[in-house]
Amino acid sequence: MDLKKIEKAAEIIRNAKYAVAFTGAGISVDSGIPAFRDENGIWNSHHPIYLEIDFFKKKPLQSWLKIKEIFYDNIDEAEPNIAHKVLAKMEKRSFIESIITQNIDNLHQKAGSKYVYELHGNYKRLICMECSSEYDISFANLDFLPPTCYVCKGILKPNIVFFNEPIPQFAKTRSFAEAKKADVMLIIGTNAEVLPAADLPVIAKEHGAKIIEINIKESHLTESTSDVFLKGKATDVLKIIGKYLYL
Repeated sequence: MDLKKIEKAAEIIRNAKYAVAFTGAGISVDSGIPAFRDENGIWNSHHPIYLEIDFFKKKPLQSWLKIKEIFYDNIDEAEPNIAHKVLAKMEKRSFIESIITQNIDNLHQKAGSKYVYELHGNYKRLICMECSSEYDISFANLDFLPPTCYVCKGILKPNIVFFNEPIPQFAKTRSFAEAKKADVMLIIGTNAEVLPAADLPVIAKEHGAKIIEINIKESHLTESTSDVFLKGKATDVLKIIGKYLYL
């Protein structure tokens, strides 16, 4: 790990007027949540069709059985790791203003971050397919699937973005506004290949932001967009950045 580059990144963050973090699955791997597309990723052992919205509408029980196995049997036990905690401390000390995340695992909030914009939703919330009533996951008994709405008895769906579903408008609008406002963007644990999230680093760069990328290997952003590339796990790199920022 290049400590001089990490120190340089910490200095950029320290001098930022409006820094924003943009996170992906890589930040949660050390919390025991596998990434989707990596070598040991979720889609290597589970077919993504179960998270296609049309499949869910036709066969909600089959979808729910797989969703429970992939998400609810694993994520519920996960705890924030040092990377999530450092970002929460950075927000508290005003080193960053917000977090834009592609993750659905709620770990940023669990770590104490307040301003989190979730592009792909949050597994802890459910929404009725019929009347759009929303529930916390604690209201559902996942021993009886699929869960149904208390108001209209419609099927409840995890309030996460399935394939062929649009990004939630509020999260999308705020995320793009944050990217335009940022003078520093930290990209952490994501290759930013899925649209529209992939546009965020480019927009930030076009508006004059310095881009700090933290990833275990180079991405398509490394040469084209990033100003500082820090190779390593999010937990290792952010732990050192936290020390340089006296967190």
